[in-house]
Amino acid sequence: MFKKILIANRGEIACRVIKTARKMGIATVAIYSDADALALHVQMADEAIHIGPPPANQSYIVIDKVMAAIRESGAEAVHPGYGFLSENSKFAEALEAAGVAFVGPPKGAIEAMGDKITSKKIAQEAGVSTVPGYMGLIADADDAVKISNEVGYPVMIKASAGGGGKGMRIAWNDAEAREGFQSSKNEAASSFGDDRIFIEKFVTQPRHIEIQVLCDAHGNGIYLGERECSIQRRNQKVIEEAPSPFLDAKTRKAMGEQAVALAQAVGYTSAGTVEFIVDGNKNFYFLEMNTRLQVEHPVTELITGVDLVEQMIRIANGEPLAITQEDVKLNGWAMESRLYAEDPYRGFLPSIGRLTRYRPPAEVATAAHVVRNDTGVYEGGEISMFYDPMIAKLCTWAPTREAAIEEMRVALDSFEVEGIGHNLPFLSAVMDHPKFVAGDITTAFIAEEYPDGFEPVTLERGALARVAAAAAAMNRVAEIRRTRVSGRMDNHERTVGDDWVVSLQGIDFKVRIDADKLGASVHFDEGGAMRVTSDWTPGQPLAVLDVDDAPLVLKTGKIPNGFRIRTRGADMKVHVRSPRQAELARLMPEKQAPDTSKLLLCPMPGLIVKIDVEVGDEVQEGQALCTVEAMKMENILRAEKKSTVSKVNAAAGDNLAVDDVILEFE
Repeated sequence: MFKKILIANRGEIACRVIKTARKMGIATVAIYSDADALALHVQMADEAIHIGPPPANQSYIVIDKVMAAIRESGAEAVHPGYGFLSENSKFAEALEAAGVAFVGPPKGAIEAMGDKITSKKIAQEAGVSTVPGYMGLIADADDAVKISNEVGYPVMIKASAGGGGKGMRIAWNDAEAREGFQSSKNEAASSFGDDRIFIEKFVTQPRHIEIQVLCDAHGNGIYLGERECSIQRRNQKVIEEAPSPFLDAKTRKAMGEQAVALAQAVGYTSAGTVEFIVDGNKNFYFLEMNTRLQVEHPVTELITGVDLVEQMIRIANGEPLAITQEDVKLNGWAMESRLYAEDPYRGFLPSIGRLTRYRPPAEVATAAHVVRNDTGVYEGGEISMFYDPMIAKLCTWAPTREAAIEEMRVALDSFEVEGIGHNLPFLSAVMDHPKFVAGDITTAFIAEEYPDGFEPVTLERGALARVAAAAAAMNRVAEIRRTRVSGRMDNHERTVGDDWVVSLQGIDFKVRIDADKLGASVHFDEGGAMRVTSDWTPGQPLAVLDVDDAPLVLKTGKIPNGFRIRTRGADMKVHVRSPRQAELARLMPEKQAPDTSKLLLCPMPGLIVKIDVEVGDEVQEGQALCTVEAMKMENILRAEKKSTVSKVNAAAGDNLAVDDVILEFE
């Protein structure tokens, strides 16, 4: 077995590989850019080597720099993680020439299957059903428009060397095809160093289901079930699960056998993933093969008990698979939620900054449930604009899908993140969405269910009543603490009233509290009561309570006369007032937000790629105004209404912060 492995990656996947290598008794080497000098993967590895400036195209994807680090460290093998150089055949070739083992497939397999155009041609030649499209190279935007019309709108414009949703656009007309071609080409060049583009038919209402395969160098190949990856935004997976709630055993077997046959046809070894589009009648179509470890691999590990990273290392060491297809049993259900540094209330635009608070839920692993968090950050660390915005993968497992979803709900509510925008509220909202709970999902789920973007969740009345009861009980504890500190009377509890009005999300609950040493019974004026117990103390940012013997987890912060509470995707101010205070509060005017209707504000920290308008230009609704690049993605900002540009405050090459004014309008 190898004695030392270098991880040619960063973030959570580098940390993930280090954990398995450590378990196997293998020393690890991290590489890092200037931006990652204090990163978690650098701290976890046995040694670390600096490789250059923050941009990936000046550090992590520069083969010569990575090879120099390998020579310096004396590493015998390299695990590439995903992204960066993981599907770069030139990197695999350089490793082979240097006598260093690549913890991945052979160079030939990467060339055959890692390239989206080549892989689709091979699949077609092998008789595999594929999505209609144009596999040749596309010369320019005019050529892209012509091909799109031949294929028929809508079309998917994709980077040949792409992955992770980078370099992908959906076009519904000529204008979008022209614009999407250029953006995809730019993103592909920036992310992969390869700007080749191809076009295929976009299949509406599809499910994205992928098969995990493992193949060794001795002719053995198996599949480890499937993953449902249909919850996507901008072609980037957000929530994954295993198995799929849609497949039956017959379809799973057919897809699995086809995936293994395709992999073995190109001499594939290591872990790989064959991706399919599956329609409502369970017809499946080959999309592409990812010749690397997938981001969502933990859900497969949780339902099979197979450590995929360990298997990759053993295969790279020349060992035959110790697992046969008959050994693969799917046990229970697993969910994965990707925690992104992005603001769901600003159209999911990237967010950067310092993690002033980062407290994941405790990881547990029992026969009844599992909570796992794969992460590459820590409290006090910086989220950089130079890399992918994913900062953690929260996973849960339980015997049934319903139980796995409930475990995820509680885990998401227990996840504390402050200092940056993040998508925890959105993830919680999806876990409660009736269609998701029913397994009635497609890749269009987010676009269809949140067509106008994501807004703070409004809880139904029963859920609000539970929060109100909890807030009333918490307020009583806080008031007792306050009277004790102020020294008012000896019996502090007698100075705290029993009658309160709890106001949240536009609803007032009049309540009366009967407390004892074990908890509090909160009686509602409209009828009914709820029993609240907890060991919460004032100042704790996370309150774990039982309300009528059912768990309730609240993220809390103090505000005048109450709390800021976040739970199940809702973010609300909860005021707990005496009846007289509540009466007076209803007379107070509400603060009005400033008028920014005549300004184009930068929605995220980023780099201005180009400004499309000048002073005096009349713009129409939907017209492109400028392009902002952040975290390897180009974001086109468009006019919301017809107007005239009165001032341009930024230029290409400028680095802007959130809410910096880019343009002003008359």
